[in-house]
Amino acid sequence: MSRKNIVAVVGRPNVGKSTLFNAMAGSRIAIVQDTPGVTRDRLYQDVEWLNHSFTLIDTGGIEPESKDIILSQMREQAQIAIDTADVIIFMVDVKQGLTDSDSKVADMLRRSGKPVVLCVNKVDNYTRDSLDVYEFYNLGIGEPFPISAVNKQGIGDLLEEVVSHFKKDSINDNEDDTTKIAIIGKPNVGKSSIINKLIGENRLIVSDIAGTTRDAIDTEVKYNGKNYTFIDTAGLRRKSKVKDALEHYMIVRTVGAVERADIAILVINAEEGVTEQDAKIAGIAHDSGKAVIIAVNKWDLIEKDNHSVKEFTKNIRNVLPFMNYAEIIFISAETGQRLVKLYDLIDIVSENHAMRVATGVLNEIMTQAVVMQQPPSDKGKILKLYYITQASVKPPTFVIFVNDKKLMHFSYTRYIENQIREAFGFKGTPLRFIIRERKEDK
Repeated sequence: MSRKNIVAVVGRPNVGKSTLFNAMAGSRIAIVQDTPGVTRDRLYQDVEWLNHSFTLIDTGGIEPESKDIILSQMREQAQIAIDTADVIIFMVDVKQGLTDSDSKVADMLRRSGKPVVLCVNKVDNYTRDSLDVYEFYNLGIGEPFPISAVNKQGIGDLLEEVVSHFKKDSINDNEDDTTKIAIIGKPNVGKSSIINKLIGENRLIVSDIAGTTRDAIDTEVKYNGKNYTFIDTAGLRRKSKVKDALEHYMIVRTVGAVERADIAILVINAEEGVTEQDAKIAGIAHDSGKAVIIAVNKWDLIEKDNHSVKEFTKNIRNVLPFMNYAEIIFISAETGQRLVKLYDLIDIVSENHAMRVATGVLNEIMTQAVVMQQPPSDKGKILKLYYITQASVKPPTFVIFVNDKKLMHFSYTRYIENQIREAFGFKGTPLRFIIRERKEDK
């Protein structure tokens, strides 16, 4: 199974990383100011360029020698991005020239062993600044690519070099019958404990300190003749009480793990309940189109009555309304309660994630749906649905041809989705819909 390549933009504070990120992502997502250290958290965005699709990561600036708590946290965030990335864009500032900090960051990047593309920003006039650009050859990282992130100049040449380092999908990946499962969630919810119980050994270090798992670890398991790979995502080693520090550290590792997986198991702490932070992590799996299982861990520690499961399920659906397709299971990694049932759920949602539906059957369902609920209209013009077909799987993606896609309100698309789910289930997997216009005479 292929995944998107991950590209991290790193460098000292205030060299223009967020400006480049916004230019490449096509929108103003990161906060941009002239004050060093504004980007304290990490942002990610899926980017398409020519025939290439990749995930772009913006990072806080690296100050190699700083003792400041915020800057040291930013340095660790950047290191996480470097560890996760397939290709690194190292940005420097032509106006400030080559600094000692640039050299130390370059040393850090060399040790990573990852492909590094050197990007010299703020080159608004190449004729004037070309000699200053050559100075950065002294970093020993390779050819510097001059750009102006503000003016969006030189970004095409930079991207051409970046994508030249992308990993190619191997034939073996496509033939691999292993189901890959990313275990995601906040630190200290029991992700490692779940895997240890499933494999019957303490392969992963488990403790009550949030963030014991520092790196994503793959654990291969064979159960009932089937192969599974569990990807445990790293948490946080808390260094300070900086607000939202937990979130800062988990996003990129979660993105990297989810990209490699077929299925994401979102682990929620039953004692804490479902939180806004859980919703942000869930959003990563949803946006990536992965099949999802929500595992409510530590269920053995909850005082329960006949309504406990129903009430907790209702809370999950309220906090995660975009993920009402996800399967929910209540477990205990400590006692092993219902853990074996996870394998059954994994098999079910994996099958649904790869399910194909015949075009003829899809059109019968759509025709019946239109009869039961008339399509919307606007100013006398009625939406007509001509044809539906399934374009791809993982996730199942459908193309609907209509007379005017402006009339295809999301609520009616959701109605069609519900009819398809009612007929085929598709439990545990999101469905994607692409609306295309077609002339009536065709």
